[in-house]
Amino acid sequence: MIALMLALLVFLFPLAYSPGPGNMFFAANGARFGVRATLPASAGYHLATWIVTAAIGFGFAATLERFPQLFVAIKWAGSAYVLYLAWKLFRAGAIENVGEARPAGFMDGVVLLVLNPKAYVIIALMFTQFLSSGVENRLALILLITTVFTLNNLVAFTAWTAVGDGIARQFQDEAHAHRMNMVLGAILAAVAVWMLLG
Repeated sequence: MIALMLALLVFLFPLAYSPGPGNMFFAANGARFGVRATLPASAGYHLATWIVTAAIGFGFAATLERFPQLFVAIKWAGSAYVLYLAWKLFRAGAIENVGEARPAGFMDGVVLLVLNPKAYVIIALMFTQFLSSGVENRLALILLITTVFTLNNLVAFTAWTAVGDGIARQFQDEAHAHRMNMVLGAILAAVAVWMLLG
């Protein structure tokens, strides 16, 4: 079991720590609002990650295979939602000006995961590699893989959020903050396109 978990972590490392839609989302929010303000979105995202991962492990992937149009609808809805968040950030001013933007909240994190079909693909791929049909204690193994996957993502996303927060400390005045928000908004817009084309 230890060898399996080590292999799982090696498999997940490049997926979790390389720049991807989730990482870029949290880095941008960390840069705009700081690590602490991003915690509710992270909690929502990772609770949804655990639930969706367990659901896929127990057969939700079969539903997506039977209804591929559901996958397409999720892809479009997720891209549109991230694009909306990008537009709000793009228009925001200085860090102290909270009228135009607010930190991503718990439900924003949930929606980001639920409407990100790339997450479903990665999760399904993970289970095809690490869950064989003849394994004993299948239930316990699904829950263990789900938990390891979720915790690994939590560590990676928290690291990216902290990096974003560190960058933001260099841009505290109004003009610099507005430029930074435009760049971060553009990054989130690119995330939306990334989700759509993936």
